Amino acid sequence: MKHHHRSATSSPHPSVPEIGVVEPQRRFSSGYVNGVRPPHHLNNSQTKFCNPWPSFRFQALSLWVDFTARNIFSHTVPPDNVKSLIPIQTPTWGVGSGNESKAKATWLGHACYLVEYPTPAGASRGPRIIFDPVLSEHCAPIPVSGLKRFTDAPCSMDELPPVDLIVLSHNHYDHTDLPTLRSITSNPATSPHVFVALNNGAHISKALEIPRARVHELDWWDERAVRIMLPAAGSNTNTNTSDATESASASRTEKEVEAQLRVTCTPSQHVSGRGPFDRWGTLWAAWAIEELLPPAASSDSGASQPPSQSQSTQTSSGTSFAASSVWSTVGKKLFFAGDTGYRTVHNGEDEDKVPVCPAFAEVGERFGGMDAALLPIGAYGPRAMWSNLHASPSDAIRIMNDVKAKKGLAMHWGTWVLTTEPVMEPPALLRKECLKAGVNDDEFLVPGLGETVFF
Repeated sequence: MKHHHRSATSSPHPSVPEIGVVEPQRRFSSGYVNGVRPPHHLNNSQTKFCNPWPSFRFQALSLWVDFTARNIFSHTVPPDNVKSLIPIQTPTWGVGSGNESKAKATWLGHACYLVEYPTPAGASRGPRIIFDPVLSEHCAPIPVSGLKRFTDAPCSMDELPPVDLIVLSHNHYDHTDLPTLRSITSNPATSPHVFVALNNGAHISKALEIPRARVHELDWWDERAVRIMLPAAGSNTNTNTSDATESASASRTEKEVEAQLRVTCTPSQHVSGRGPFDRWGTLWAAWAIEELLPPAASSDSGASQPPSQSQSTQTSSGTSFAASSVWSTVGKKLFFAGDTGYRTVHNGEDEDKVPVCPAFAEVGERFGGMDAALLPIGAYGPRAMWSNLHASPSDAIRIMNDVKAKKGLAMHWGTWVLTTEPVMEPPALLRKECLKAGVNDDEFLVPGLGETVFF
């Protein structure tokens, strides 16, 4: 690993890792190609989007009417002992001797995972990413009893360790929670960059009161390389108060260790909207995050070698970071499916005979497989109502196979009552579907709240 020394004047808070973001050489076509608008764009102003595949079909109006009426007069009620049915623990984040070389994913409820990549040699920790962080009690703009957590969050917002990147799948309230995001970005021990899909950037920058240059807005198949200057071994990297800044101020020059990631925005089958008039107005996405290794570290690792990067010098905020400095060897690979459907199954249809979303198989082919995939398994009932937008356990298994993931980690369940299936059904149904599909229990895991899984 390369080691660098930072001068006292390079940052007002020496303990905060500096982050540089650059667009690398394009591997995949995205956006306008030869002047032709992408099929998921409904206009040229990038303010209306769609799911461009036969796998997506709209629900009949009668389904909306029936679902709304049922939820007005009755709704799914979690069992009284639900908190004892879903294991919960205080997160350890996978910290421990011998775990430094492992990637770690900690489930914090619903679609939120905090992922830490392997610790580079000489660093005190690995690069950290938090996906769709929502630790509030309600997943709504105002407190609504029906949208209150039925399980506790395994930690408070203040107990989150400093993170380097925030990755958001879309702008629904159960995935983009401003109080949680503000808590993360206001932590003086970190200055995270935020990755969102098209037309989400301005809202996030304004709502979180962070510079627009720290919010990166991508279209499907756009990529960014990220350089993170991690604290050296011996630094206290789990401190999340001003103590981190004060202790570091005693020595304004400290050793840092460089780490790199590549972030790719990939397609998903969903919808967006935070109010009655902005539906389809911002893009939704899944994400692929690749660890990049320097030549010295990758020579004997067996890691894959994608095409070399271009010599472009376009940079975003943070340290000066040229595309020519992007490492080319890939280490750990993670897929975050976000919130997505896989196929549309109307009443009376055989779900094995309807079209499936082709984007996930495309991810598998383009990236050559994933070490782990974070996959939604809940909020699918009634199936005819939600299949076009929310994956069922059987869909999640198909997505895991499509992206060629070695390990699946369940999410999007066990937190809020959003649909009609019993709240404990998703993991039980997943086990049944895994048995049918020949997937071993240790290949598709259902972590407890606060549990860390290594991959």
